[in-house]
Amino acid sequence: MRIENPVEKFGSYVVSQGKDPLENSNSAGRHSRAPAITISYQAGVDVSEISGRLAEILQNLEPEHGQTWSVLNQQLIEAALEEQRWPKELAEAMPEEKRLFIDELMDDLCGLRPPSWVLVPQVVKTTLHLAVKGHVILIGHGATVVTARMGNVFHVRLNGSLPKRIERVQTRRNLTPEAAAKLVMKEDRGRERYLRAHFHARLDNELLYDMAINTDRISNDDAAATVYEGARRFFSEHQRDKHSSS
Repeated sequence: MRIENPVEKFGSYVVSQGKDPLENSNSAGRHSRAPAITISYQAGVDVSEISGRLAEILQNLEPEHGQTWSVLNQQLIEAALEEQRWPKELAEAMPEEKRLFIDELMDDLCGLRPPSWVLVPQVVKTTLHLAVKGHVILIGHGATVVTARMGNVFHVRLNGSLPKRIERVQTRRNLTPEAAAKLVMKEDRGRERYLRAHFHARLDNELLYDMAINTDRISNDDAAATVYEGARRFFSEHQRDKHSSS
């Protein structure tokens, strides 16, 4: 039987409280928000290349009042760290995973890095504010769950078979097949634990996503174009709903 860490439970409570003020705002407020996209992905998927290409397509094909689309991954952590007056350079040492309570406590006591019960609620606040502002592609860090009830956000999942993802990591990082497999599975497990511990959610819950893409069968460029087309249709429908309800 698994005994839930009391700090872990408290962290989930704080996260849920942080979501409510924006998610429960009135319908007019939701309709006035600019579009945003979240991307959840498995380890070994070329999320940086796909999201970067997607941002280029959005910028070139959907220019709106001079707004620039931004891709935010580690920057979410950096912003949360800066809000707590921690150096943003720590973001590189803070992977998206659930760490042992004793490790977090010792790091906190030694002043090495903030614990998850401080950082995660701050990341939630940052994510919500960015999603409300719009014109952002938010990658990982629970962004899909945090913005799940926001009508202006399109949610994407990038998947791939384990052998293909291991092969990509092996080539990209010049690793042995064994080391690449170990890294991919470690990152997948870490993200699953992170989402379960802090958001009481599962990455494999298909209902979290508006679109899922198999990167084994679709190239990075085609994946970006497919997400763009899906998002364009989604946001067009969102605009129709806005006008019909006004």
